[in-house]
Amino acid sequence: MNRRKFMGKAGCSFAGLMSAPLIFGSALSGEQQTPPPKPPKYKLEIEIYEARPDSWCHKKGDKFSYPQDIGKLCPWLLGSLRDFLTALNHGAVLPWKYEKTPYEKVIDPNGVTTEFVRCPDPTSNLVAKITRTKLG
Repeated sequence: MNRRKFMGKAGCSFAGLMSAPLIFGSALSGEQQTPPPKPPKYKLEIEIYEARPDSWCHKKGDKFSYPQDIGKLCPWLLGSLRDFLTALNHGAVLPWKYEKTPYEKVIDPNGVTTEFVRCPDPTSNLVAKITRTKLG
């Protein structure tokens, strides 16, 4: 068989498959699939909660929005924050509360949740506070 005949037959077979009704999944049983629920949306803010007065990177009270200000964060601090930001952005609630310390957390699954993260830079004494606010 020459190439033109082969391609013509192959093309016709493929076109027939493409126009055939869908016969797998819920289409076979006639069920309607519902789209998965949209994940909740959160606003994440980072505030420098503690820092040495002579810190080279961030000062106490500096504020950043995540992910918009990610490029403004010191790489050491960002490395510490990354896993916490990812978890909080996906709705996780980290159970430790740091009760009776300056880092006591707010845990409210229907509103605001906070988390404290220390920077690994041994010279900074820097602690960041992440505030997650549920939107809508």
